[in-house]
Parts: sequence; structure tokens; C-alpha cells
Amino acid sequence: MGKNSPAGTLSGGLLPRLIAADYNSCMSDPLVIAGRAFKSRLIVGTGKYRSFQETARALDASGAEIVTVAVRRVNLDRSKESLLDHIDPAKYFLLPNTAGCYTAEEAIRTARLGREVGISDWVKIEVIGDSATLYPDVQATLEATRVLVKEGFTVLPYTSDDVVFAKRLLDAGAATIMPLAAPIGTGLGIQNKATLQILREMITGVPLIVDAGVGTASDATLAMELGADAVLMNTGIAAANEPVLMAEAMKNAVVAGRQAYLSGRMQKKLYATASSPIEGVVR
Repeated sequence: MGKNSPAGTLSGGLLPRLIAADYNSCMSDPLVIAGRAFKSRLIVGTGKYRSFQETARALDASGAEIVTVAVRRVNLDRSKESLLDHIDPAKYFLLPNTAGCYTAEEAIRTARLGREVGISDWVKIEVIGDSATLYPDVQATLEATRVLVKEGFTVLPYTSDDVVFAKRLLDAGAATIMPLAAPIGTGLGIQNKATLQILREMITGVPLIVDAGVGTASDATLAMELGADAVLMNTGIAAANEPVLMAEAMKNAVVAGRQAYLSGRMQKKLYATASSPIEGVVR
């Protein structure tokens, strides 16, 4: 199947469903990114927690296997206590990200640094284009993706919900498409259902991962019900009053949303239908 080949139809009401041959279409199957399998479809960040200890407890409660680490915001030389001291590399797959970068050149340098210090040759590319909204600079993201893919990186780009740029990122070798659901850290939830549905219809060769904007469990469930293969979040857990409890809620929400999506929801109707059929009723 080609990376950009459209598949599936708008059957079952408003929620599009993948046909059997599509990527990650079976609940029993793992999430597969660049040939690597993961059981959890929840990816979590490590910023904004009150302490490293709280971070570790939340990660454990989330059930996540992939954990993002901002290369520019951790102590890489380990000369003092570091976030990396609290993340077991035998338990979690560390995904460096280029948070805080505003140019392709900065993102490329940061990705190289993450590889040089031994974190990973995978990278979540973030190139911010606007400081107020933290919207991605999609052109710079595309440029960084092209360069890093040629250098052997597995690139997971944070991007807009623009299907045209999504296809360009795929042509550049991106291992996933990771559109925002709302601006980073806002907790507004899914603000772009229609464009996420379009992306789900059009992007079937690699995982579609909703990244940014999730604020509570129902947001994560909706993202999965819309057909996302996974959800990436940080602030929705870290900024909760009880982050560890929210992490567990998010774990359950992602599972429930995936199951609901694969089940195929009932069609919406304008008028009621009796739950108990009237055929055979004794009169």
C-alpha cells in the first residue's frame, strides 16, 4: 500500500472506519512505527511535572511505552540530578524531541545532539512558527524532516492538520503524521474533527498520532474514535490536580476510544427506535 493511498469510506455515520487492510486496523495488533511494535497507544511527555518523582509515578500509571524528552531542557551531561535518572530505558522507549526550536537548523542540531549523547536516533520534530499559539512552522518542519531522514533518523513530525503538508512529509520519509488537535498546552480538546477525519481517510501508510490539545480523558477517547492510531500528550496529565490519577484515566480513555472506533458506532437518527422490538409482544 502506498503511503498516501486513500482507503475506507464514510460508513457508519460521522466516523470513518479503516478497511481491514489498513494500518494498525486490529485492536489485537500493536502500534507499529517504523517497524517497531508497541502495545500502548498512549505516548506521554515529561515536562511540567512538580518533581521528577511525580513524573516517574505518572509515567508508570499511564502504561505508556514511548516517552518524549525535550533534548534542550534536560541535563545531558548528568553532572547533577536529571530527568533521565528517573526514566528506566529498559522500560520506556525514549523519544527525543526538539521542543523550543524555531528554525529548521535548530531542530536539526538538536536531533543530532540527542543521537550523539546516546538517547536515540528517533526524533519528534517540533519547529515552532508562532510564539503565541505555538503553531508549527510546516515548511521548516518539512525541511528538517528531509535532512534528518537522509541522515538515518526516524522522524516523527509535529505538524498542522493540513493534508497537503502531511503528504509532503510522507514523501520526505516521515515515519508518522502527528497533527495538533488544538494549540499546545491549551487543553481545548479536539477542535478540528473534520480535518482529522480527512487525514484519517487519506493517511493510511503510517500511523496518525494526535499531538497537542488534549485536556481530559474524553478528548483522548474522541481522538481515538476519530481513527487516530495513538495520542501524544503532556500538559493534560502534568497540569491535572492529580497527575497520576489523570495518567491512568488517559490510559483507559485511549483503550476505550480505540475499541469504540473498531466496533463501529451505531448510526445517529433523528427519531427514536425502541430498545425492545414490538414483534411478538403479547396483546
